[in-house]
Amino acid sequence: MAKKTRACDVEKGYSAKATAAKLRRLADALEAGKPFRIQVAGKPVYIPAGTLFNIEHEREGKHEELEFQFKWTNP
Repeated sequence: MAKKTRACDVEKGYSAKATAAKLRRLADALEAGKPFRIQVAGKPVYIPAGTLFNIEHEREGKHEELEFQFKWTNP
């Protein structure tokens, strides 16, 4: 029987120092062609090597948003 998963939409802010550390780890993994592991809301998330990467920019009036997105399908 297939396991049901719940939708997850989590957003968390980080200090500049913590963000830089996470981005360094991510960049190292991407450059080495390795998977990346990060904790999101206390749960581990595994981003496989070779995952599709997108950058999304949104503008609404004076507000702007830049998102770095990874998209993959779990087996």
